Amino acid sequence: MKKLLVLSLTTLSFVIYSCTDKIYSGSNKNDYKNASLTIEQRVEALLPLMSLEEKVAQMRIFHANIGTKPDANGKLKLSDRVVKKLELGIAGIKNPGEHIDPVAAAKLNNELQKYIIEHNRWGIPALFVTESYNGVDAEGCTKFGRPMTSSASFNPDLVNRVWDVVGKEARLRGMHMCHSPEADVVRDPRFGRMSEAFGEDTYLTTQMVKNAIKGVQGNYTGLGKGTHIGAVAKHFAGYGQVLGGSNFAAIEISERTLIDEIYPPFEAAVKEAKTLGIMASHGDLNGVASHGNRELLTGVLRDDWGFEGYVVSDSNDIARLFYFMNVAESPEAAAQMGLEAGIDIDLYAEDSYSYLPKMVEKNPELEKLIDRSVRRVLRTKFILGLFDSPYIKIPEVEKGVRAASSLELAREADLESIILLKNEKNTLPLNKNKSLKVALLGPLVKKNTEAMFRAAVPNKNISFVVDQGFDLTDKRKGAPNVLPRNPEALDALVEKAKQSDVTVLFLGGDEYTSKEAYFSNSTLGDRATIDPVGPQDELVERIKDTGKPVIVVLKHRRTLSINAIAEHADAILDTWDLSEFGDESSAKIIFGDVSPSGKSPVTIPRSIGQIPFHYSMKEINYKKEYLFLGKGPLYPFGFGLSYATFDYSDITLSNNVITPNTDIEVSVTVKNTGSVKAKEVVQMYIKDEIGSVTRPDKELKGFNKIELAPGASKKVSFKITPKMLEFTGISMKKVLEAGDYTVMVGTSSKTYKEAKFRLNK
Repeated sequence: MKKLLVLSLTTLSFVIYSCTDKIYSGSNKNDYKNASLTIEQRVEALLPLMSLEEKVAQMRIFHANIGTKPDANGKLKLSDRVVKKLELGIAGIKNPGEHIDPVAAAKLNNELQKYIIEHNRWGIPALFVTESYNGVDAEGCTKFGRPMTSSASFNPDLVNRVWDVVGKEARLRGMHMCHSPEADVVRDPRFGRMSEAFGEDTYLTTQMVKNAIKGVQGNYTGLGKGTHIGAVAKHFAGYGQVLGGSNFAAIEISERTLIDEIYPPFEAAVKEAKTLGIMASHGDLNGVASHGNRELLTGVLRDDWGFEGYVVSDSNDIARLFYFMNVAESPEAAAQMGLEAGIDIDLYAEDSYSYLPKMVEKNPELEKLIDRSVRRVLRTKFILGLFDSPYIKIPEVEKGVRAASSLELAREADLESIILLKNEKNTLPLNKNKSLKVALLGPLVKKNTEAMFRAAVPNKNISFVVDQGFDLTDKRKGAPNVLPRNPEALDALVEKAKQSDVTVLFLGGDEYTSKEAYFSNSTLGDRATIDPVGPQDELVERIKDTGKPVIVVLKHRRTLSINAIAEHADAILDTWDLSEFGDESSAKIIFGDVSPSGKSPVTIPRSIGQIPFHYSMKEINYKKEYLFLGKGPLYPFGFGLSYATFDYSDITLSNNVITPNTDIEVSVTVKNTGSVKAKEVVQMYIKDEIGSVTRPDKELKGFNKIELAPGASKKVSFKITPKMLEFTGISMKKVLEAGDYTVMVGTSSKTYKEAKFRLNK
């Protein structure tokens, strides 16, 4: 592992990066428009034509909300500020047309692109950039479940298909890049952005991230065809490990953990998924700010992994090297630090890369670094085909966005992602052919919840009574306040439960109780506790006291300590943050149309006091429990029940010895011993019994989601490779150590069959 230091410009000048296979030496100034030339040749033909100011313009992105919008007639309207910014061209614009429907957005973005091309000397198009947390973050697109939700499916192919739709819908509305997905491993539920990531586990996150990127980029081939958009994997690296779960806080993480657990999803994003972009982390590593860390952004990312795309700053973060992180002496020094480190695009800031032209007058060597970054940006635009086909074909938009197949995919993803945490005395599924009065109650009930349940359960013998009762917060945008307990609302909900045969309680949290804490001190999103907000525990206890069955549908964007819910509810569906059809999907599970098959992508603790608490911690962390607290997690990583039961045979190994040049096949036979067809996630974990450094208790190394009819069996096999057994040893280099290992195959990180094998060298 290289030490994470920032090198000086003098040192860096000897290792200037060139992305060209062959330097182009043509003389026609329009050669960059020649589609028969290679991308590298076109970049090299264009770059010398550009002035310094035009180059720097290709290193900046601004947000559309500063003055890019439609007028009353839907025509493009630009503020004077935007007109000024576009005189020299621009790298890109964030979220143009995000608040209008896809057709209107496509028309607007065509106008905007046309204006940009016609108003800079060389006709350089711009990148229009979006994000994706529930599908494309823009009006009128298919709304899928959040990344954490889809990770609970343990189905990488499903994630790939979801992000394929995201890529297509984004491109159809005129977008080209996506500041998603998050490749961060997130283990602290205090962190407000938890649900934007794929979970606590390195292997699971890696599988999901690379499939999301391949999907959104159309397996890379969709980029030049104009059918998909480029991904920007973020936040490199360690952002999910902020101290106290507090956004913008420092990151304290060992280099060994960084290499073995945090880097792999990013490395796969680069090497396997060919992500077009990487976004740097807000944080620091070993005290070195990520935006000024050459060994991270150039050494690891480019020299070690071979990344050829562009690196973009997170919002305003280059400037913050000076005025927030205090590692640069001036705004100009911050700009130079970011440039030297390898940040190619400055996101939003007016007080960072805007200084570069003046800085070059004093230090001409800086232009070599500017050229390096501009090459990367131009290369991306050529890969996306923007110089040759910059506009959207409007007739294709309406039929391509929110297609029937996309909406059905959102439902499919929901049904595979819902986790059954508890099902006391087989409370679920409810019999939809029986006459029932069902109360749909609680603060997470939506206006369309009853309609969604009715769509799933058309049986007229089943009636619904609906009452939200109370809100959790005052929904203040920046820093919401928890509302005071409302005794009248609680009493009314209990009374409705008494008058019903069964109650479905919608509890948990929402977009106000877990969200991104922006830089402003008036905007909060992280929490110091993970208990459910407001009187939710009281509500479930009181409704349980009515003697009627209580089913909890848990909606949330961060892991919650649901001790009271787990104690008093008869059944719990953990749904995280589902698609626009979420309540319909929950109803289908509740009434038995589908057996639940989701597995928890995180460890669910009993208390905030157990944090940090993930299943793959070092074995020595499990030596002692806490006074006055139950043993272990409330629910372990990988846990999830089914309406079926599954029997696992003993593990068979193709060999009980592995060498650096051989593999071992691990097999179990899984039988559905229940009465319904169901899916099961078969999980493989490996434990290194003795290492030269302290090792994780166990690590997920494989999983396979299978479907079995009642009575059916299937042999499930995994391959153990030497690569799986590598780790960063005492010398800080990757090692493969001889010794004993245990392989565990089962239904969760706590329930499995095991076998022993040995590595001989």
